[in-house]
Amino acid sequence: MTRHPVRLLLIVALLLLPAGALAACGDDEGGGSGSSATSAAAAPAGKSAFPVTIPHKFGETTIEAAPERVVVAGLREQDSLLALGVVPVATTEWFGEHPGAIFPWAREALGDAPEPEVLDYTDGIQYERIAAQQPDLILAIYSGLTQKDYDTLSKIAPVVAQPPGQVDWGSSWQEELLTTGKAVGKPEEAQQLHDEAAGQIAAAAKANPEFKGQTAAVTSAYQGVWVYGVNDARSRLIEDLGFTFPDSLAEIGKDDFGAQLSDEKLDLLDLGAVLWFANPGPAEELRKDPVYGKLAVRKEGRDIFMAEEGDLYEAISFISPLSIPMLMDELVPQLAAAADGDPATKPEDAA
Repeated sequence: MTRHPVRLLLIVALLLLPAGALAACGDDEGGGSGSSATSAAAAPAGKSAFPVTIPHKFGETTIEAAPERVVVAGLREQDSLLALGVVPVATTEWFGEHPGAIFPWAREALGDAPEPEVLDYTDGIQYERIAAQQPDLILAIYSGLTQKDYDTLSKIAPVVAQPPGQVDWGSSWQEELLTTGKAVGKPEEAQQLHDEAAGQIAAAAKANPEFKGQTAAVTSAYQGVWVYGVNDARSRLIEDLGFTFPDSLAEIGKDDFGAQLSDEKLDLLDLGAVLWFANPGPAEELRKDPVYGKLAVRKEGRDIFMAEEGDLYEAISFISPLSIPMLMDELVPQLAAAADGDPATKPEDAA
C-alpha cells in the first residue's frame, strides 16, 4: 500500500505524541456531519459507572468519565451504541454503502441525529481522520486491530479492542453489546437489551425443535468455497438457534473466523442445513457441481442460496440487537424449510 508523504508524517507524529495530546488537534472542517454531533444518549450514563476498566486483547483500558464523542473503528459497534441511545461521531464502513454506515434496521434508532462521519477501512485504519473527530472513546471490538494499531489509536483516546482470547473478527453480538454498555456507562441497559434479543433467539429455537441435533454451516461461494468457522458470529447464531457446528469442520477457521474449503472436501458440507452466500451464477454452478450436486444436502433441498444483496443478507453479517428481529422473522423460516429435508419445501418460498 502506498501512502502520501503527508499521511506518513502524521502517522509518525501520532506514534510520538503522549496519550491524550491529540484532544485539541482535530480538524474542525474535516469532521463532516459527525463533527458537530456528540454521542447523545437517550438517558445519561450513571456517574457511578465510571471509572470502568475493560479487558481486551492488548491488556485493559480504563475510561474515566462518560464519553461524549465515540468513534467506531470496529465494523459493527454502531448498532450497539444506537440501541443504547448513543450516536457515534464516526463509523467505519465494512460493506453496504449506507449513509453514515447505518443499516436500514438501525435508522429508527438513529432518529433525527446527524449521520456519523464514515471512515474507510479499504487501506486499514484511518488514524488522522479518527484524530480529526476529537474522540474521547474509540471502539474496536469487532476488529482485527494489531498491536501497532492499538498503540497508535491509544495516543488519540482510550481504545477498547477485540475481546481477550478471541480470534480477530471473532467477537459475538453479545460481547459487542455488553462491552459497549460498560464503555458508555450503561451496563444495565445493555444487559436488558441482551436479554430481550437472546429471548427472541431462544423463542425461535423453541418453535423449531427440529433444529436441535442437526448440523449446519454458513458458507460463501467466494473464490471457491469459504466456510465461516465456529468462532464466527454467523456460526454462533446458527448454534444459538439449536443447530450444531459440525465436528468435521472444526479445524476450519480454528485460528481465524473462517477459511477456504478445497474442492476435494466438498463432501464435508453434507449437513443438516447449509446457508450459502452466492449470487445466481455461482449458485447454479454449485448445484451442478459433480461432487456437491450428489450430496444429500443438495438432493433433499437442505441448502439455502442467498444472493449477496438485500437487507437480510446484510443482517446475517451484521448481527446485532437491532438486526436480530429481522433475522428471526426472515432467516429462521428459510432454515426451517431447509432443515426439514423435504425438497418440496423450498427455502426461497419461505422467505
